Amino acid sequence: MAPDTNMFLAQESDVAPFSDPYVTAKGEPRASVSLVGLKTLWFNTGSLCNITCDNCYIESSPTNDRLAYISAAEVRAYLDEADAESLGVEEVGFTGGEPFMNHDLPAMLGDVLGRGYRALVLTNAMKPMQHHQKGLLALKRAYGGALALRVSIDHYAREKHEDLRGERAWGPMIEGLRWLAANGFNVHVAGRTVWDETEAELRAGYAELFASEGIAVDAGDHAALVLFPEMDHSSQVPEITVHCWGILGVNPADMMCASSRMVLKRRNADAPVVVPCTLLPNDRQFEIGPNLTDATGSIKLNHPFCAQFCVLGGGSCSA
Repeated sequence: MAPDTNMFLAQESDVAPFSDPYVTAKGEPRASVSLVGLKTLWFNTGSLCNITCDNCYIESSPTNDRLAYISAAEVRAYLDEADAESLGVEEVGFTGGEPFMNHDLPAMLGDVLGRGYRALVLTNAMKPMQHHQKGLLALKRAYGGALALRVSIDHYAREKHEDLRGERAWGPMIEGLRWLAANGFNVHVAGRTVWDETEAELRAGYAELFASEGIAVDAGDHAALVLFPEMDHSSQVPEITVHCWGILGVNPADMMCASSRMVLKRRNADAPVVVPCTLLPNDRQFEIGPNLTDATGSIKLNHPFCAQFCVLGGGSCSA
């Protein structure tokens, strides 16, 4: 049975929730997560996207350039650091915005895959990705299944997907998904759980979609079809204390920030910075520093998304 999250909600207090990294509004010690090992290194390629989606956690759009395009040279420097310091990275992920709007992405992928890392790209599979078909085919020929593309399909029904992504968003996405499948790419899919449906119902609906489209994705595989918990800025969110791990039966080592870090570059910044994970690109209190070797400390769970997505939602962006 799912935990009753109301038991963790802050009581009346003069201290606002999530205002202190060390204690909650109730004065209890806030939970933190230590880095067990840097298994997944993420790069945010920039916050620009070709579409505007409802409740996008990073507020990506065709006009939001709050996060600048990171360059292939900047990515290379972090990969060099990971190699030189033997940080244990296994997978390198690219998120945005829409990563394929950054024209350096194919070069970044070639660099990552050429070093022997797995690469994961989160994409809407629409026109920006389709403009890179030639380069993607070359990468697949060279590296095969080490390159994975996770396509966002918010619901298995066209009308609900377009409720969140806008009219005419379905057709280009399906076109891109069919192309990836027809050419034998390692394809994953990401859906959302905002709908009034059980997980079993959602997976059954996606299975029918994949079968009808000839898409070789196993809807029962939780890595092949990831159903992300929702994140809502307006909701009253429980604060996670050090006692919650035992109450909830959750292991902090399973949290995303126990095994990942993300690099991003802010608009007009001289250089990129490291943050704990993909969920917190806009909150500057989570900036760790310019280098991966400085990013080995523990992370205080001082943001609503830490509770909504990771601790209570059980979500992770990594493969």
